[in-house]
Amino acid sequence: MYWDDHSPPHFHAKYGEFEVTVNINTGVVEGKFPKRALKHVFEWYELHKEELIEDWELCRNNEAPKPIEPLE
Repeated sequence: MYWDDHSPPHFHAKYGEFEVTVNINTGVVEGKFPKRALKHVFEWYELHKEELIEDWELCRNNEAPKPIEPLE
């Protein structure tokens, strides 16, 4: 997430030269990613959706987001 990013709530994921944004509320993806890498992004997203929403609100209030565990 970026501090001054626009709505709707979303996060960015990068993999090599690929980048996507994922809408936190809907799971809609913009951009292109390899299929296997995107599967991992969705797995992580499903595990941490509530934390992502909380971090989005913290960023909107100019507060530091809390770290979210990576996918293992």
